[in-house]
Amino acid sequence: MAVLASINSAIAWLEKAKQELQAQEVVVSTTPQSRPTDQENNPVQIAWGSKVSPVFKARILWTADALGCDPNWLMACIAWESGETFRADVTNMAGSGATGLIQFMPSTAKNLGTTTSKLAAMTAEDQIRFVYAYFRPYAGRLSNIGDVYMTILWPKAVGHPDHFVLFDRSKAPTAFRQNAGLDLNHDGLVTRAECLVKINEKLAKGLLPQNIG
Repeated sequence: MAVLASINSAIAWLEKAKQELQAQEVVVSTTPQSRPTDQENNPVQIAWGSKVSPVFKARILWTADALGCDPNWLMACIAWESGETFRADVTNMAGSGATGLIQFMPSTAKNLGTTTSKLAAMTAEDQIRFVYAYFRPYAGRLSNIGDVYMTILWPKAVGHPDHFVLFDRSKAPTAFRQNAGLDLNHDGLVTRAECLVKINEKLAKGLLPQNIG
């Protein structure tokens, strides 16, 4: 009964997400292949799956399928961005105003037709529809975990190799200073590879027996 209730909730969420995103001129695919699946009939285990609700997991599976990426990549990025809390109201400790599962900036929230206050007030499960809306322009282009994380951190780096330089101290000192902590070898350059060290660690941790589910 609990599984059926979760699936019914996921389907209801899909219809709500479809209506809201269509109002923002975002078309949501509702083909059978892209709907949340019954966990009992399709026992897919994903990174950090044991730390979230069945509904959260079902919506991540649907979102990943719609975007054409691995759900484990999404979960690793959300784990990093949310400090492993998977909460809708978690905020950036540095005071940037970023909020939620993928740390939506106020300007990003506005572009999605909402605010960080509204995002923080909703459930994590409901916030996933805005995660989908944010990622949707990159559907079909998320070939690896690096592309998923670059969509959040620095979209210009999506599709580039891991030696691609995001921040160069000599060319953009302010941007470099704001991200200097990512310059692991202290050479004045921040590459995709350096940015992905912590994300890959979150993926590996999420796949441990106590976290996968």
